Amino acid sequence: MNRSTNSLRRRLLVRLWAPLFIVLTMGGVATFMLARHIGAVVYDHWLFDSAMTLAAQVKIKNEKIVLDLPKTAVEMFEWDKVDHIYEEVVSRNKGRIFSNATFPQPPTNIRLNEPQYFNDIINAQPVRVVAVMLPNPAEAEDMIFIQVAETKNKRGALFMETISLAMPLQLGLLFITSIFVWLAVTSSLRSLDDIAARLAGYEPENLMPVDDVEKVPSEVKPLVRSLNQLIDKLSKAQNAQRRFVANAAHQLRTPLATLQIQTERALREPEPLKHSEALSQIFSAVTRLRHVVHQILTLARSDHTDGMTSQLLGMVYVDLAKLAREELERWADAAIARGIDLGYEGSDKGVEILGAPHLLHELIGNLVDNAIRYGREGGEVTLRLTESPPALCVDDNGQGIPAQERAFVIERFYRRSDSAGDGCGLGLAIAQEIAARHGAQLSIMDNPLATGTRVMVIFQHTA
Repeated sequence: MNRSTNSLRRRLLVRLWAPLFIVLTMGGVATFMLARHIGAVVYDHWLFDSAMTLAAQVKIKNEKIVLDLPKTAVEMFEWDKVDHIYEEVVSRNKGRIFSNATFPQPPTNIRLNEPQYFNDIINAQPVRVVAVMLPNPAEAEDMIFIQVAETKNKRGALFMETISLAMPLQLGLLFITSIFVWLAVTSSLRSLDDIAARLAGYEPENLMPVDDVEKVPSEVKPLVRSLNQLIDKLSKAQNAQRRFVANAAHQLRTPLATLQIQTERALREPEPLKHSEALSQIFSAVTRLRHVVHQILTLARSDHTDGMTSQLLGMVYVDLAKLAREELERWADAAIARGIDLGYEGSDKGVEILGAPHLLHELIGNLVDNAIRYGREGGEVTLRLTESPPALCVDDNGQGIPAQERAFVIERFYRRSDSAGDGCGLGLAIAQEIAARHGAQLSIMDNPLATGTRVMVIFQHTA
């Protein structure tokens, strides 16, 4: 059993055992008090019966009140192997009629024919006393007081005997109940132990959900379902990472191989012209390699599965119009190299959204780069910006993307078989990831103004 202070088993046992101990203790105390009360009632009734027996023996002889009891009867009345019995019969007008001890005065609040019980001391011993006031049969104005007292030895012995019998019973009941509580808690938590053991045995390469969800207790089902959701997310992230690594390795292998071949060619070419051609090929390979590595790193940084918050992304309110114009200027040379007319339509400033500036630069740059690479040579690429809602569109007049392939072109490293560009299939995937991080929606459609493609990003977070 886990003895840590944070152990669920320990908490349950403590929270069950503590109230159980208190309840059983209170039950034991209540049992003792009840036994003591019942014993007191029984012995008090005996005292009252004794007092009424004495009252029945009060007689009138020769116009005098006497206690008509022979000596043997008195001895029998007073005999007790454990306690001492004391009695007294007193007339209010005539004085003491019979007594075997010095009694205290009867209570002042005593009522006619009603017994009054109280504790006192007689002959230096604590006693229980009953006092009864009865009318004098000989004188109407006189009253007779009868008191009977008994020491408390039997009462104390009864109480101790009750404790000696009830205490082992209460302790045994507490012990047996504690065992049942421990067994119940342990058996109930065994399903958690099984789940923990199964999770502890998982290998990173083989993440499987926890089975038998319906067999676990209903209170544990939300935890198991959450664990299974977490395992499923980890498994998907792991598979995505594997695919990403495999695809990245594939994309890097080609420019690296080209770089190696052209470098070897440059090293062994003695002719200046061929040597210069080899260096040019090396430069092209390095340029492509740099582009691929940059896009892979951007994709890794913009991946929304890393759980970064807006604060970690450095999100602030930015002017999308200003940012778009700045980014568009960076691609002017690439557009000129392909004879493409690169244009902008929209506000010069004032279109504010909440976003990460460096990622938004990458978003716009990848959309423009993608349009330049795959658009028609000598064609047009236009970046359009609207304010309500904030949205940017990148239009080209190339051959377009068939509707059935639009869901695939935003996947990582996917390239159409008839694609003429030299990209690596990451541009739209990066744009999709960055848009998702900003709560924006990216969609691909036909260019409504000409042949070709329009990629639209609609933002939700406005200033």
